[in-house]
Amino acid sequence: MKPIPVNTPLLKGNELKYLSECISTGWISSEGPFVGAFEKNFSTYNNRKYGIAVSNGSAALDIAIKALGIGAGDEVIMPTFTIISPAQSVVTAGAIPVLVDSDPLTWNMDVTQIEAKITARTKAILVVHIYGLPVDMDPVLALAKKYKLKIIEDAAEMHGQTYNSKMCGSFGDISIFSFYPNKHITTGEGGMLLTDDEHLATRCKKLRNLCFEPDEPRFVHNELGWNYRMTNMQAAVGLAQLEQLEEFISIKRNMGSNYHSALSYLKQKGYQLPLTSTSYAENIYWVFGIVAPTESEKEDLIDYLTKHKIGTRPFFWCMHEQPVFKKMGLFKNEKYPVAEKLARNGFYLPSGLGLTTDELTAITTCIHEKIV
Repeated sequence: MKPIPVNTPLLKGNELKYLSECISTGWISSEGPFVGAFEKNFSTYNNRKYGIAVSNGSAALDIAIKALGIGAGDEVIMPTFTIISPAQSVVTAGAIPVLVDSDPLTWNMDVTQIEAKITARTKAILVVHIYGLPVDMDPVLALAKKYKLKIIEDAAEMHGQTYNSKMCGSFGDISIFSFYPNKHITTGEGGMLLTDDEHLATRCKKLRNLCFEPDEPRFVHNELGWNYRMTNMQAAVGLAQLEQLEEFISIKRNMGSNYHSALSYLKQKGYQLPLTSTSYAENIYWVFGIVAPTESEKEDLIDYLTKHKIGTRPFFWCMHEQPVFKKMGLFKNEKYPVAEKLARNGFYLPSGLGLTTDELTAITTCIHEKIV
């Protein structure tokens, strides 16, 4: 059986045409015209005024934290169940991540726990939309207004998703996206910040470019930033991908529907499948996740799929259980039972845009053979 990777990107539009233009013109660096075009088109698509393209989603988070003035001693409320990037950006800025547990149905942060975590040192709420459904934003927006907090919206996995018909990525004071190959649109590596605030946009552009001063001699710097620029070649691919986003969303939702149809029987065996929708959103299936009844049953199924050359990935590991943060003395004796269960028992199946119908059938048939 031919191996089925956990992700296969789909590059079938103008990617090669635009890349060839970069090469033929010699515009390959961040100075090339595709960067500005990608920023403009992506920000417009998400109903934002300003887009700032960067080298990856983690870079976007670093910039967002610093642009908002979050630093030593400030607290940022965020989910424990997420990739490490948001917490890393908070910690490396000298700020303190304050964690909340997950909602057991959507797998997103439990917004009902946020208010109890707000203190005089709280500066922002870092919302992370997880796996295909957005965080319930209305309560978060109400708390931010009530306590005068900033919102950083991590929409890395949410290209084209909406919350109550409004684009994900349009809610935060600053929002960020990732364009890693497993995202709905990719630039290979890459990221984007979005904001409606002109001052923040200018600040983000400065921070991504080593804080060069527009009115100072070229190599004189008054503060430190990063070289987090996106290349013209990356932006060329991103622009071509963006042109296909609506089609990609349909492909993903069709994939999710097919998985549900074939695997719905697992729910009777104690497995949890992703919600198809909530009152505010239809699942966009960045990945198709499964939560097994126990950790051992998850491992058994993953091993069986691996033997049949089918790729999988475990769910995120909780921030309060990360060894690197324990060494720093963070999150002592903190417990978040819902997130811990998701991390231990959850994994996802091949979910890339390039997944074929035959491959999906082979995957679900293999699961049927293991779990009768």
